[in-house]
Amino acid sequence: MASDYGAAELGKLFTERHAEAVKDLGRFNLAVFGKTGAGKSTLINAIFGSDVAATGTGPPVTTDVTYYEHPDGILGLYDSQGFETGHGGDAVLAGLERIVSDSRTQPVERHIHAAWYVVRWSDRRFEQAQAAFVRKLSTLVPVIFVLSQVPKAPDGRVHHDALAFATYIESLALPTSPDGSVVLTNALYDDFHGNVVFGLDRLLDATFATAPEASRRALTAAQLIDKERKRQASNQIVKAASASALTTGVTPIPFSDAAILVPIQIAMIARITAAYGLSVPSSKLAALVGSLMLTSGATTAGRWLVGSLLRFAPGGQIPAAVISGTVAASLTTAVGRAWIEVCERMLERDVNGSPIDIDLMQELFRQEFKQRFRMKPTTSA
Repeated sequence: MASDYGAAELGKLFTERHAEAVKDLGRFNLAVFGKTGAGKSTLINAIFGSDVAATGTGPPVTTDVTYYEHPDGILGLYDSQGFETGHGGDAVLAGLERIVSDSRTQPVERHIHAAWYVVRWSDRRFEQAQAAFVRKLSTLVPVIFVLSQVPKAPDGRVHHDALAFATYIESLALPTSPDGSVVLTNALYDDFHGNVVFGLDRLLDATFATAPEASRRALTAAQLIDKERKRQASNQIVKAASASALTTGVTPIPFSDAAILVPIQIAMIARITAAYGLSVPSSKLAALVGSLMLTSGATTAGRWLVGSLLRFAPGGQIPAAVISGTVAASLTTAVGRAWIEVCERMLERDVNGSPIDIDLMQELFRQEFKQRFRMKPTTSA
């Protein structure tokens, strides 16, 4: 019975399912190379929303390469600190070759899935040693060539020297993705010079294009600049949960308080939360989910299901089990869509560093839920 679930029990169930959902995402591993001052950390922070090297754990895997794993486990970063060309580059490549060779016998979450090679546009120089490094690196892992800190005016004009530099690099026909092109970026807004942030979406698209299919769910969750990818992934989760609820409802089970839907909906909410990669403290999320499921989820719809819809079918009598299956799917879809809207709002506040207002999120969920699942008055058959 759903009445047996209290907020604490629902929160605990969510915590367990969320941990499982995060683990199921796997991990996306990115290697980043470039000289000191190229803006590697700025690019990483702009796309993934946090300083992985500062918040993660990372023992050195070679003398020249350190691996950082973000606390949520879905993102790993191979960082070559203070990388330069010449002997330093050779040492990095030798260590990386060992890492790649060892990882090939491991699960895909241990592989390096993509690499960024970052060059600051204002260097205006790209040496033969750098080109040789990129060519060798591309034999180990897909490489995306990134030109960083590129000035772009509010009217859309990109600095002509940066364009010329990118054209020169592309003329070298380096084996980079996609199609040997250079991705021009600027990750920090400069109000003094009027330089705007741009190119991050293209860099992310290139990263998705090179990443293997098995790592893309983790990459979708870890990145913070493309909410549409997160929404699409979450919509698929809702569809799967709704189908499960429909199948459950087809079985002639008395929906005295729809308790049977609670595990399905909790698991759905947990998977959506994981897909959004939210860094909100788990205790807050558990409390929020527990409260919402008591007031707006399957636990409150049962009486209406029995007292109204299961006794009413437009145009005549329809077996209650069939109706209950349809309503179970509709109810689950409404819960899922409402939770997606909450995750969208929480992600926005999370990225901006604003505190999450639990009361505000509860009200948002209730409003979205009511719009998607309108309870009809009791009607006799």
